[in-house]
Amino acid sequence: MFRGKAWPLRARMTLLTCSAMAATCLAAGILVLGGIRNEVVSYERHRTEKVAHSVLHQLERGRLRQPLDSPHGILVQVVDARGRVVASVPELAGRPPMAAFQPAEDTSMQARTLCPPRGVDRCMDVLALRAYDQPGGDWMIYAADDAVPWYTSGVLVAFLIAISLALLLLTAIGTARTVDRTLAPVEAIRAELAEITASDTGRRVPVPKTRDEIRLLAETVNATLARLDASLTQMRRFTSDASHDLRTPIAAARAQVEEALLYPEETDWPVMAIEVLHSLDRLQAIVTDLLELAALDAGAKQPIETVDLAALVTNELDRRPRRVPVTTSLASGVTVLGEPLRLSRLLTNLLDNAERHAVSEVRVTVRTEDRTAVLEVLDDGSGIPPEHRELVFQRFTRLDTARNRDSGGTGLGLPIARQTAQAHGGTLDVEDSPKGARLVLRLPLHTPSGD
Repeated sequence: MFRGKAWPLRARMTLLTCSAMAATCLAAGILVLGGIRNEVVSYERHRTEKVAHSVLHQLERGRLRQPLDSPHGILVQVVDARGRVVASVPELAGRPPMAAFQPAEDTSMQARTLCPPRGVDRCMDVLALRAYDQPGGDWMIYAADDAVPWYTSGVLVAFLIAISLALLLLTAIGTARTVDRTLAPVEAIRAELAEITASDTGRRVPVPKTRDEIRLLAETVNATLARLDASLTQMRRFTSDASHDLRTPIAAARAQVEEALLYPEETDWPVMAIEVLHSLDRLQAIVTDLLELAALDAGAKQPIETVDLAALVTNELDRRPRRVPVTTSLASGVTVLGEPLRLSRLLTNLLDNAERHAVSEVRVTVRTEDRTAVLEVLDDGSGIPPEHRELVFQRFTRLDTARNRDSGGTGLGLPIARQTAQAHGGTLDVEDSPKGARLVLRLPLHTPSGD
């Protein structure tokens, strides 16, 4: 299901959120450790200063104890002006001064971290306190406490690690469950799509109740499936109608030939040949229309030229006489850019349609209208009801009245005409008229350069 080394989305999202949580925990741990260490250092410094001032108080009152007390494990030494240890806690008895630094002249106290102080085997924070006006000069009181490590306390570090691991675990579980719940509708959509086949396009994917992007996805998929279902239904209807319309002339020709073979002496062979030829002509018309529709559907292009609509109408009317008179009103200079053969085929289809339904007359008009070239074909037949004006542009569609009167049409002429108009950036519609059917073609008007 997954190509290469791609991870599932749940694993990637879990890894991403856990990485973010780990980074957050690390930053928070550093801040917590830093804050707690500063507090501990401040507390221990204050405690050391308090011990050093207690010894200074004893020295100033002449009541310096020997050995000195060692509260809280703080190491204390009193060093005279000549650098000799005058008093110390028992742990430093007989040892040299732990430090040699002194506070600056303008201050009485200074602290440093020594690793280690002399006579000691560990790092300590050493505080130097100056005692003024002592015998021989200023004396120094050194008080040292264990240095606070960067991690402050192993217990604290272990606690922070445990909290971080617990948060990472909760984040991983929460992310995995959230992704699972989020992707559950997507999985349902995928499973339903996997089961839909060409023979079962009426099914739809489930739409989640939540109003989010996944709901929009499901609605879009359903809309696409609906369009696909409609297209497949139209294709099946088209195939069925095409098969029926192709079979009809073939069956008619076959019946005529079989009857002639059964009764050869009674058959008028020239008449029978003409009837078979009529069936073949109808078959050829249907095949030609089908090929034209296939070319239009495939977007096949033909040479583009400047076409004069008035000349196009005149040439078509001169080419073949019509069953009913055709009157024209042709404005000159109405030109369009297009494929001459297809535009001629469009006009032929409109004229053939009008001729089949006209009672006594067909009118053809060419004019301009707001930078648009207009070609109008009007017959005086029964017309097309408003509710059927779009239906006639569907393939193999014939109205009931047309089926009774019209055996010559293929049901593809008007669909081909509209699709040709649309391919030229125009429209073909049935519009209102006092009597009969009025088909109006509108194309972008083209003005040749230099005019």
